Order: sequence, then C-alpha cells, then structure tokens
Amino acid sequence: MSATHIIGVFDSKHDLLTGIEGVKAKNFVIDEIYTPYPVMEAIDALKRKSHFTKAAFLYGFAAVIGVLSFLYYTSVIDWPINYGGKPTNAFPSFIIITLVLTILTVTILSLFTFSIRARIFPGKKYFLPDERATDDKFIILFDKNNAGGGFEAISGVLKANGASEVYEKEF
Repeated sequence: MSATHIIGVFDSKHDLLTGIEGVKAKNFVIDEIYTPYPVMEAIDALKRKSHFTKAAFLYGFAAVIGVLSFLYYTSVIDWPINYGGKPTNAFPSFIIITLVLTILTVTILSLFTFSIRARIFPGKKYFLPDERATDDKFIILFDKNNAGGGFEAISGVLKANGASEVYEKEF
C-alpha cells in the first residue's frame, strides 16, 4: 500500500526552521523531518511529547521493588546465614547491588521499548525519502492525504520560506 508524499528540501538549518514556522502558520501537518545532524529546534517545533521518561521511571521503580524483594527473600526467608554476628536483614549491603541491577534493568527495558516504538528490528529495510538527508540537506515530509492542503499550497509555502526544492514521491 503506497501513499503519495510531498517532500520539501532545504539547504540550511535556518531555512528549515523558517519553513517549519511557515508551514505551522498555515496549519499544515508535518509527517516527519530528516536532518543530517540533530536539530533540537525542529524536534521542539513538531510538539510531539514522549512518554519515554515515564516508562523508564516505572521500569526503575519495578526493578528496585523486584531486586529488594529478591534479596530479602534469599537472605532472610529462604537461606538465612549468620556469619560474624551480622544481622540477617542487612539492608545497607543490598544498596549497591540494587542500584546496579536497577540501572541494568532500566537500560535493557528502555532499549526494547525504544526499538518497539520506533519499529526497529533485525532485517528491516531502512527508509529514507531523500538520500541527500544524510549528506547536507534538510527534509520535511508531508503525507499528501493528511497534510491539510494540496501540493500547490504546501509547495508555495515551502518555496516562500526558503525551500530549494519541493516534489512529490510515492512510496
């Protein structure tokens, strides 16, 4: 199932940001932005919020509870060992291993969460609408059906705001 997309090509970061402002002023919906390096202003302009930090916090909270529960169960309930008069429930000795295992758990689960959310998996063919986005061009991608305007309207706004090239492509 292929769809037609409108692709705007910009030569500089400044032109890209001007183009984004112009498009947002006309209420056109940007599908994606491709840049040769991270442009935080462009990411902020899309105004897409991520719940990734909340997920990482929940992973960390669950890891702390799980690790402490496991350590308490193994050290106090299942196999209590009295050595050197030390108490069975020596909570301070659990802190370092809890910290390390929490970091490990959050890292691994965050990696899997990001991979699933970004639809990245082994063997997936990489999609790039314009090969120049990896070199020196900045790309704005619009889905023609959901952009809120036709090719002429979007092209006019992009050209007026510094686009060096605007074209349609089906993929």
